[in-house]
Amino acid sequence: MIVNTPVEEDNLSGFVVKPDPVQVPGLVHLHTGKVRDLYRNAAGELVMVASDRTSVYDWVLPSEIPDKGRILTKLSLWWFDQFTDLVPHHVVSTDVPEGAPDDWVGRTMICRPLRMVPVECVARGYLAGSGFTEYQERRTACGVALPEGLVSGSELPDAIFTPATKAEVGEHDENVTFEEVVRTVGADTAELLRSTTLAVYGRAREIARDRGIVLADTKFEFGFDGDQLVLADEVLTPDCSRFWPGEQWEPGKPQASFDKQFIRDWLTSPAAGWDRHGELAPPVLPAEIVEQSRARYVEAYERLTGTTWS
Repeated sequence: MIVNTPVEEDNLSGFVVKPDPVQVPGLVHLHTGKVRDLYRNAAGELVMVASDRTSVYDWVLPSEIPDKGRILTKLSLWWFDQFTDLVPHHVVSTDVPEGAPDDWVGRTMICRPLRMVPVECVARGYLAGSGFTEYQERRTACGVALPEGLVSGSELPDAIFTPATKAEVGEHDENVTFEEVVRTVGADTAELLRSTTLAVYGRAREIARDRGIVLADTKFEFGFDGDQLVLADEVLTPDCSRFWPGEQWEPGKPQASFDKQFIRDWLTSPAAGWDRHGELAPPVLPAEIVEQSRARYVEAYERLTGTTWS
């Protein structure tokens, strides 16, 4: 089944205010994550409930983004349907368990339990984030050699698989080489993870491109149901992907985005007055930052799916 990690403590890498889990008859609460709450039902299935919480720099912020959990859930479900011929997914239904609060409607996925692979499967088609940092130092990304002359935001000649280890609570994921994945899960599973990750990313990138969005990189999680590899967790949302407006993409400059970079930029601005390397918790987001963040999530959903958010 899915490995359950402990809840973050109220320290440098955790919640400003840790929420009490909702008690629902027939459900066992397993874990409160940065965004999702995880339960088990009587059938042994996992019940994932997406909140409106937002985590940045390993902190769960004191401000929530209205509708965020529903947007992430609905967008993940839409993406799962785009890949059914490539890899099965873990969602069994979206029915709200009996006795659950009304607020769970639209936020809930009932999923089959899996033996989760202890590897974050990252695909990159563009150079950004930790990939660009490593490239500046060694002209590689997770050990994959890259050509000279690339800048932040450059499109790569071919998409690459850049895995990471799953961090313990309060720590950062660490990029690793493909050879390290082989040592962790074996050669056959490592190759299956790489080929499936790149296949799903490749299709998603073309879908996004057709809708005027650059999918720079994204993270997938996989598990096994018996011998079958299954796509799990959330997929291709602004919380686990870098989405850039295609009409504004310009290598070598900061990219406009639909992800949490907007919130990160405000938190590290003089207006916030917060030191992300210090011990103080992040401040409450101004109402206009919350509103603009919600608008970005909605726009990403509408542009990708071609439907109006309601």
